[in-house]
Amino acid sequence: MSSLLLIQPRAEDISGQPILRPLPSAQCRSVGPFVFFDHMLEQSYPAGSGMDIAQHPHIGLSTLTYLFEGQLQHKDSLGSDQLVEPGDVSWMTAGSGVAHVERTPPPQLDLAKRLHGLQVWLALPVAEENCEPAYSHHPSATLPRSDSLGVGICLIAGSGFCLQSPVPVRSPTIYAELKLAAGASLAIPAEHRERALYLIDGEADLDGTALPRHTLAVLPEGATLTLSACSESHLALLGGEPLGPRRMNWNFVASDPALIDQARQRWAAGDWPKVAGETTRIELPRP
Repeated sequence: MSSLLLIQPRAEDISGQPILRPLPSAQCRSVGPFVFFDHMLEQSYPAGSGMDIAQHPHIGLSTLTYLFEGQLQHKDSLGSDQLVEPGDVSWMTAGSGVAHVERTPPPQLDLAKRLHGLQVWLALPVAEENCEPAYSHHPSATLPRSDSLGVGICLIAGSGFCLQSPVPVRSPTIYAELKLAAGASLAIPAEHRERALYLIDGEADLDGTALPRHTLAVLPEGATLTLSACSESHLALLGGEPLGPRRMNWNFVASDPALIDQARQRWAAGDWPKVAGETTRIELPRP
């Protein structure tokens, strides 16, 4: 399929957690509202260690964390303190400015443990970039699911496949976890303008074109394509309506570079909401 854009992720390491990051890339800055996509690779942590990302700021976006394995503790400057478990959605809208921390929960530190999941950032519509910050947690049991003919769909956020997620997205969005048994197939409809598939595990093809593992495949607009599993396969589908170009600098996303400059100055000066009980923070990187 010549119109299928394949994006190889770059490898990153965040606080000892290996990451693959296909978005943003030089080939593709966004897919629908999604401007950032991190695959937190399967990682084993021995007793006494874990992931610990200190206070850091955001503006102009919503973050969504979705785990396949392990646990994380989310704390933010709104007063949220939430345990995030596999299948839950941790949804934070930064708007005009928020700070948060993400770490292995303290009770887990004395245990051997594993972590595996996804974190994405969704840009906010221009009219809502400076909205009031908000946080909501959506337990796994509240997310809509479909299971038929060897195809399992969990609608993480947005709408698609006749399902509607309770996560309060701000623009037309689809974000789904797909699990296909060997030999199963699924039509990927053109119900959203921009779409991409990320193969987490297994072997699958799209209209006969093999999908490389750990690669973001951006689908052509307007086409209904058939996803076929050659073996048991696990994928993420993301997309929606594009929101226009966005600037990204460190943890800040905005349509207007002046908003990013203001956010950098505020964080550097310590003029930012703080997470209660936290004394450490990630300093502003040099330009």
